[in-house]
Amino acid sequence: MKIALDPYMLRRTPLLELPRAVADLGYHHIELSPRDDFLPFFLHPRVDKSGVAAFRKALASAGVEVASVLPLYKWSGPDEDERQAAVRYWKRAIEITVDLGVDVMNSEFNGRPERAAESEAQFWRSMEELLPIFEREGVRLVLEPHPDDFLEDGIGAVNLIRGINSELVSFLYCCPHTFHQGGNLAEIIRYAGPLLTQVHIADSFDFRASSGLRYIVNPPGSTARIHQHLDIGQGEVDWDGFFGSLNEVGFDGIATVCVFAWEERAEDSARYNLSQINQYQQRHS
Repeated sequence: MKIALDPYMLRRTPLLELPRAVADLGYHHIELSPRDDFLPFFLHPRVDKSGVAAFRKALASAGVEVASVLPLYKWSGPDEDERQAAVRYWKRAIEITVDLGVDVMNSEFNGRPERAAESEAQFWRSMEELLPIFEREGVRLVLEPHPDDFLEDGIGAVNLIRGINSELVSFLYCCPHTFHQGGNLAEIIRYAGPLLTQVHIADSFDFRASSGLRYIVNPPGSTARIHQHLDIGQGEVDWDGFFGSLNEVGFDGIATVCVFAWEERAEDSARYNLSQINQYQQRHS
């Protein structure tokens, strides 16, 4: 299993200093999530060829590799102009990923849950344009259902990915989204089987608990999705069940620490979660 760090809590670290900062925390891999100076959220990439080359040099110097590149675009939104723009952004992001020497990208379904059928149709339009590019470049695409996407259920997401029918497209299980995916962590992991190639590791509380009042959101009846990305052990994810299920299906992909809750102690959080993963791996290997 390749353990990576999502360095979002370190996003104010200059790009060329980021690899050394990650190495100093004990990680050898990065999942490169959105940054304003590289791949911003929902906008066209900002980095040029020389910037990519300089970043590659900094990575090599620090002994760190990019395990996966994570762009987020509105490629399934019901607005067609936004979808077309997102496809343009994806095409450039794929070029950057190839120039980095990376062959894995991961992202979310996006779209709108209240317009799920329209959003899924937009997703397929985007895939028709982008899948041939992924195949031509030999870049794998790993997809996850995110809270407030057009598809949020874990089993449903696995079924949709199977429908894409490409060896290059697989499934990402995100632990902090466990309770928005159905709460059936072990079932989803087993159901995905070899289609599961990447996981996101952070803890979260079960928003459905206490008769649905674990969180009180005003006004009542709000459709807001609420979850956290906490340190392992601070929430209610079944970590023995998670690591045991990974072992059961023979998972050997990318495991990314993606805790966002503690920017004031980002380095301590990164070290702690790496230690916890190693302990759980030893327990369940």
